[in-house]
Formats: sequence, structure tokens, C-alpha cells
Amino acid sequence: MSATTDQAEERTNPAARLGFGPGQVVQEIGYDSDVDQDLREGIESLTGQDLVDEDYGDVADVVLRWFRDEDGNLTDSLVDAIGLLEDGGPIWLLTPKTGRDGYIEPSDISEAAQTAGLSQSKTISVGKDWSGTRLVAPKR
Repeated sequence: MSATTDQAEERTNPAARLGFGPGQVVQEIGYDSDVDQDLREGIESLTGQDLVDEDYGDVADVVLRWFRDEDGNLTDSLVDAIGLLEDGGPIWLLTPKTGRDGYIEPSDISEAAQTAGLSQSKTISVGKDWSGTRLVAPKR
């Protein structure tokens, strides 16, 4: 794929910037009516398979965690997500953007990630209402 093709894909598929690839198992946690359906469909298009839900019985390559301020303890949620991952897999923490219901301060995300033993690598816009923060656990 050329750089031009990659750039076109990023404009038309919001999931392209998140680094998903064919065959990856993506476990989605925190699904609700407010999630970004275009992003979900884009991930499924890139991986070639449906997202798996919270009841998936195996480890995933990536955890997609939708999280809002009212969803409970962020640190606990991240610790739980680590246990669902294949060694070295990332967690994409998706939180509402500034001014949206359920917004979480970046400092709270950073603190929760550090407490959970995760490294924060980047935060990007992943839709009209959502930001995505890529978190990585140390190799086991």
C-alpha cells in the first residue's frame, strides 16, 4: 500500500490511525449506546472480524475500552483489561472529549495508567465525541 493510499484510508476510516491489522482479535469493553459506531465498523473492516465482547473466553490482541467518568474506578478497569491481553498487546482507552458527558481529565488517565503499571504512548482524536489513549503493559 502506498503512502497516498494509507493517507486516504486514514481519512475515510477513523480506525486506520489506531494501528489495527488483519486477523487481530479486538475485545471491546464498556459498549453502550453512546459509542462511535463508525470507529467500531472501521476496526472490524481493518481486522476482518467482529469485535468480541466482555464474555470472550480467550486473550485478545487489543482491548478497546470505552470509559466514562461515571463508569467506576479507572485504575481497576485498566488492571482488569491487562489480564485480557496477549502479552504486549495495547489497550485503547476511549474517553469522551472535553465538554462531553463523562469527560475524564488527562491527568486522571495518566495517574490511573501509571498505577495500573501501563505506559501511555499517545492520545489522538478517534471520532467526533471520543479521544483514544494508547496504553501498553510491560512484557510479562
